[in-house]
Amino acid sequence: MSDDFWTTVNRVITGASAFITDERGRVLLVDPNYREHWSFPGGMIDVGEHPAQACAREVTEEVGLSVEVGRLLSVSWVDGLSHVPYPVVTFMFDCGEVHSGTPIRLQAEELDDYGFFTFEEARRLLAGNVHERLLASAAARASGGLTYLPPARPAPKGHDT
Repeated sequence: MSDDFWTTVNRVITGASAFITDERGRVLLVDPNYREHWSFPGGMIDVGEHPAQACAREVTEEVGLSVEVGRLLSVSWVDGLSHVPYPVVTFMFDCGEVHSGTPIRLQAEELDDYGFFTFEEARRLLAGNVHERLLASAAARASGGLTYLPPARPAPKGHDT
């Protein structure tokens, strides 16, 4: 293929996130110090990693947990982020349940806080498209399905993926 062909192919940034709940069904969220809204444990996929590997690595780095990365729950596509030159595709994996008393060790360079939240509480903390990902992932976990969240554009101040 010619070099011209590759200039026409879409480029994306890829990320992987963990859907982790506690014994009461509350979701584990983290408060990044570099963006306005809370998010899931997770991050960008490094060169040479596949999405599940990145998810496990990011959970260990961010919250100090060693989790079994389960099945894929959702895939989302977000574009129009002011600080990212390409659309972002995020893979959300089921990383099971941890007891709410489990020690969490935050990655101090990137995170200010964490907590387990009901889906309603999470609505106030997450950007709209990220809360949609929460609901879709919870539904996929319950049904055994997989959800694709079509292209979304974050709110004007959106810095979340």
